[in-house]
Amino acid sequence: MIDQIFSYREMCEQENVQTLQRGMNFRLNPKYSVILMSRRSNAPYQDKIFDDGITIEYEGHDEPRRQGSSVNPKEVDQPRFSYNKTITQNGRFAESTEKFQIEKASPELVKVYEKVLPGVWSLKGFFDLIDYDIRNDGKRNVFIFILKLSEHQELQSDSAIDLKHTRLIPSEVKKEVWQRDEGKCVLCGSTKNLHFDHDLPFSRGGTSLIAKNIRLLCARCNLAKSDKIE
Repeated sequence: MIDQIFSYREMCEQENVQTLQRGMNFRLNPKYSVILMSRRSNAPYQDKIFDDGITIEYEGHDEPRRQGSSVNPKEVDQPRFSYNKTITQNGRFAESTEKFQIEKASPELVKVYEKVLPGVWSLKGFFDLIDYDIRNDGKRNVFIFILKLSEHQELQSDSAIDLKHTRLIPSEVKKEVWQRDEGKCVLCGSTKNLHFDHDLPFSRGGTSLIAKNIRLLCARCNLAKSDKIE
């Protein structure tokens, strides 16, 4: 799977919205939900990628601080319902997971973007929302959502991918590659339609875990490269 790179504005344009202010966006699109994740050291939530490379652990979100309130949202349990009794994004994602587990409904399809650097986002692909838990972090209870890379990555064609030959590129590797390649295609210098590309494909034994095997390519150069791989 190719990690496509977007600026914040390009990401909003992809989702046909003016802004993406929330990290959790249930059914932002009629066909899927959207989450924004970050594993940077200063990230407000503890998001993780499992060692299998295809499973994400995503922390639920706090209720926004209410004007005039002295309550720090970071010091209270993450809510399923807001103070005015409306369901929160945590509640919507949890409810969808329960329908999948109890009613055997199809799992919620979630489009995941990861923040690499300020203003730089990587599309990680579509994931199935398969489970959630409420976990105590030592101070309060937080929602933990489990997502697994979906077999369906292109909604238009409903195409499938081979999960055995897919591995997500770690955030620290993306950051190193972006800075090393100066935010442009290493072959033609373009700064448009960039992707994180495996020099040696993962399916041929190439690793996602070191920057040496990852580089920035624009869509055009990536397509030309793909045409040469037998």
